[in-house]
Amino acid sequence: MSTHPNLLSPNTSLLIIVDLQTKLSAAMPETEAEQMAANVRSLVEASALLAIPVLLTEQYPQGLGATDSTIAELLAEDTLIFEKTGFSCCAAEGFTDNVANTDRKQIILVGQEAHVCVLQTALELMASGYQVHVVEDAICSRKAEHKFYALQRLQQQGATITNYESVLFEWVKDSTHPDFKKISGLLH
Repeated sequence: MSTHPNLLSPNTSLLIIVDLQTKLSAAMPETEAEQMAANVRSLVEASALLAIPVLLTEQYPQGLGATDSTIAELLAEDTLIFEKTGFSCCAAEGFTDNVANTDRKQIILVGQEAHVCVLQTALELMASGYQVHVVEDAICSRKAEHKFYALQRLQQQGATITNYESVLFEWVKDSTHPDFKKISGLLH
């Protein structure tokens, strides 16, 4: 059976976590920041189960601190972390080369802020030929309208707007998948 090219596959997916740093998260609306972090944790755990690589960026960590410890503790020891001062992740030294080296064309983007770093990263990755899936319930902005218009703009430009549950179920495809029970246990 052929599948739609926009459906995610664990063999072609790459999870990119954008600037999920404690000090930056503290500036977000609390409920949305907590939901974002919980959904990102589920995606990171599923990525580990399904051998999906994860890349992570930190915006000016000297000022905004390190990645949220509840996320960092779930990452594989060899997860690459890219420090950056540019807003697009593509501006970080070595980032685009490492994305290309994964040989994966489906990018799952999560993190903050939706209308700045996530938006600029998504647009630049799409311009480089990647299929970008922005996980709407795993991104955040300080203002709800900024996130809303960022998602609208990204969709107009060809990004796929999705949610963390859709990503998880696309990765396993079938309830007979050997990791289905563990993956479905990541829903909240």
